[in-house]
Amino acid sequence: MRLKDKVALITGAASGIGKSTSLLFGREGAKVMCVDINGEGAERVAHQIADTGGDAASLTVDVAQEEDVQRMVRETVERWGRLDTLYNNAGIATGGPVTQVQEEEWDRTIDINLKGVFLGCKHAIPEMLKQGGGAIVNTASDAGLRGTAWLSTYCASKGGVVLLTKSLAVEWAQQGIRVNCVCPGVIRTPILDPFIERGRELFSDSAEEAWERLAQLHPIGRVGEPEEVARAVMFLASDEASFITGVALPVDGGLEAGPPMQRLGGIDG
Repeated sequence: MRLKDKVALITGAASGIGKSTSLLFGREGAKVMCVDINGEGAERVAHQIADTGGDAASLTVDVAQEEDVQRMVRETVERWGRLDTLYNNAGIATGGPVTQVQEEEWDRTIDINLKGVFLGCKHAIPEMLKQGGGAIVNTASDAGLRGTAWLSTYCASKGGVVLLTKSLAVEWAQQGIRVNCVCPGVIRTPILDPFIERGRELFSDSAEEAWERLAQLHPIGRVGEPEEVARAVMFLASDEASFITGVALPVDGGLEAGPPMQRLGGIDG
């Protein structure tokens, strides 16, 4: 197994990409600390890992609170003696024109999506230095690589994650710590439920029709699944990516590459 005996700390582990990544890491032999502000959800994921023979535990953590982040790192190391991988995945999605964004909404988005990543790295790196290195993976977004209308707050937070990732990769490369981020496109997770509901209101779509509208944004013609992002995270965390650091990896069905091709008469493909 690719992550056998590695110790991984995963935030936002109760659902979506974080849940899929936690379960995959568990199957691949890692010892997994499942962290989420939804403590019951994180505990359920840890139990799923344990039920299939893995080693996992859970914590209730608000990644925007430094004391909580210090505690999650400390308790992970106390339990397993080391910290090999930190996956900063916890995040929220917000939308709307900038003129309608409330200051509190801006602050909350930046606190969770960007400050949470900063705090995780700040407190995990000293532990990784003690053992000669480690791997950090952050969840950014395709919206952190390009501007998107009505997502200014979210874009700002995720663009910050991209450049924080690159800066930390340069800072700590010579100490054996690799720092990368994944940039998902539209992934079928609960975080998008409010946007699906908004699409239904605007276009009188069913939920599946709203998802289909999002699917057509991607050249590959569909939205992504959480497991597909999880596999990219696993690769970046594993020794197979030993010469990769400072990368913002799109996992987006071609969304960042450009708009979908329109089929032309007489040409199929």
